[in-house]
Amino acid sequence: MTNTEIVEETIAFVEETLQGAEGGHDWFHIQRVFRNSLLIAKDEKNINILVVSLGALLHDIADAKFNNGDETVGPKLAQQFLSSLKVDKKTIAHVIQIIENISFKSSLEKKKKKFNSLELQIIQDADRLDAIGAIGIARAFNYGGFKNRALYNPEIPPQLNMTKAAYKKSDAPTINHFYEKLLLLKDKMNTETGKKLAEERHQFMLTYLENFYQEWNGQPLLKEP
Repeated sequence: MTNTEIVEETIAFVEETLQGAEGGHDWFHIQRVFRNSLLIAKDEKNINILVVSLGALLHDIADAKFNNGDETVGPKLAQQFLSSLKVDKKTIAHVIQIIENISFKSSLEKKKKKFNSLELQIIQDADRLDAIGAIGIARAFNYGGFKNRALYNPEIPPQLNMTKAAYKKSDAPTINHFYEKLLLLKDKMNTETGKKLAEERHQFMLTYLENFYQEWNGQPLLKEP
């Protein structure tokens, strides 16, 4: 099986597996991350494009938040699928490590030695790009509605510097999520391309929040002439 055939089989598998998934973590999210990963990879050298493709396509195949917090489900499912395609063991191991280390909450965990690779950095940037900007805002509120969370509560301040365990247990209003994660992502981008793409999306979120608070407090959005 050629690399192109492996990627095509993986696309079909992911699209079928994620049918009916929550709107912020469905096939279209995977598709956007996949496309952005390939876009970012164009500006990088010495990339294993098969690992980038498979890692992007399988990074959310079984997100822990939809599996009772079990972070082993996704890697196991990905390994079983790639093994069924007879993908070489080195590639599979690399993809699994990407799945295990890509999430924002993993960055909150203190490890003596963390896995890292340029392929992980590319996919991580692509995934973080989809968490910010216009689509990032839509995804945040979609998930908040899915979990029946408040839009905003002035009496519940954002919790900064959370541990991984605290982050996973949080059920705070969606606006808090901007300060606890989304606004932090711009400065966590790995690649130069990722950093450039993140800047505009970050500014869009700042403008959105400014308008949100003005509307919340009954203030006019436009100044009187």
